[in-house]
Amino acid sequence: MKEIYIIRHGETDLNKRGIVQGRGIDSDLNQTGINQANAFYNTYKHIKFDHIYVSNLKRTQQTVQKFIDNGIAYTKLSGLDELAWGIWEGQPVTEKSQQAFKEIAEKWLNGNYDAKFDLGESPNEVSIRLQDALFKILSNKNEERILVCMHGRALRLFLCLLEKKPLSSMIDYPHKNTTLYKLLYDGKSFKIVDFNSTTHLDLI
Repeated sequence: MKEIYIIRHGETDLNKRGIVQGRGIDSDLNQTGINQANAFYNTYKHIKFDHIYVSNLKRTQQTVQKFIDNGIAYTKLSGLDELAWGIWEGQPVTEKSQQAFKEIAEKWLNGNYDAKFDLGESPNEVSIRLQDALFKILSNKNEERILVCMHGRALRLFLCLLEKKPLSSMIDYPHKNTTLYKLLYDGKSFKIVDFNSTTHLDLI
């Protein structure tokens, strides 16, 4: 039985301003994000993780850096990167951008998983690399407790894959910065045993 702890990275300044970062913007955590990361560490530092997996974007590694500093081995997987939002990455929130996001969200909800922004990625494209990342994560049979730090939209899509749900179910997985989803894997299927946990944030 594997225990897999999946969290979203801590807050960045763009998160705070409601601006999407996506795969193309490599932001640092802000002070709130650092505080969130510290709260998560202080709550879960007693768990003996065998390995940590992060995306190629530094905000994920920064979120779990204290675990890494304790000597836990870690691996960067590009498959865990955030969905690329293309032309909208880093752009200020406007009526036009809000309408664009509303329209693409409706397409995804209606099952058009190939829909994407110019220069961006579709849910289907992200799911392919997420499946590759999952294969790598599960390939080491000796790793029983695993910590994964990734990104909001990619996290939602990842949970759809793990629970074998249609990608439109991504809306069923709420998340805040450093939200935790804990899953058990018996070699055949995944079961969520801790859903959208943010109890560690009570320490802030």
